[in-house]
Amino acid sequence: MGFLFILIYFVLIFIVLEIAVMLLVVTGLDHEIARFQAVSMLTSTGFTTKESELILRHPVRRKIGVFLILFGVFSLAVMISTLSNVLAQSFRVPQLIGVTLGFGLVLLVTKNKRIVNSLKRRFHKHLKQEFELHELPIEEVLYFTGSDLFTRISICKGSAMAGRGLRDVCCPKEDINVLFVQRGETKIRSGCLQLALQEGDILFVYGDKEAIERRFRGELDAMRQEEGNEKHVTEL
Repeated sequence: MGFLFILIYFVLIFIVLEIAVMLLVVTGLDHEIARFQAVSMLTSTGFTTKESELILRHPVRRKIGVFLILFGVFSLAVMISTLSNVLAQSFRVPQLIGVTLGFGLVLLVTKNKRIVNSLKRRFHKHLKQEFELHELPIEEVLYFTGSDLFTRISICKGSAMAGRGLRDVCCPKEDINVLFVQRGETKIRSGCLQLALQEGDILFVYGDKEAIERRFRGELDAMRQEEGNEKHVTEL
């Protein structure tokens, strides 16, 4: 009976994990990232990747994360206690089956497309009403349409942009807004359009995706090539 309890509890953990993944996806997180981060929080592994910032910067995702961490710690205690008393305890299997079936029903509900779309609208409305602007993730504040983009542009060695004035690079008629320029350890926001660009400068730009990619095509290609080289070296 004890081993049956453990088996059912593992099923319960899986269902809770899937519910958390679906809720994270509803908030706008990619499914693979949501699953990895949910497992990380449930097991208290604590991977310190850039993806974890997607959880920390989002108020709703943080609440889901807190629940997963607490549930994971509780489940670990249950497993240890169960294994140590597997031959002596009287397990309440019927009650556990009921709880597991209940969570299973919740999982089926969260996978319904109509309900998922409704939850997305509710979460988005909740974010607008309950949280200050600085608490919201960038995509909730800046991304109005699928064509919007917020990114960084590195002025690499040999770039045609080096030596040119930033005002000349970003034509006022184009939907490209330079929020600030990072030069070494210094972040320049006030009067950044008056700067003459230098190799190594990093521009943080926001605007139309096609316009940004068209204007900074060479720099973006160089950045992708550099990232590809770094990945290749890491694999070696």
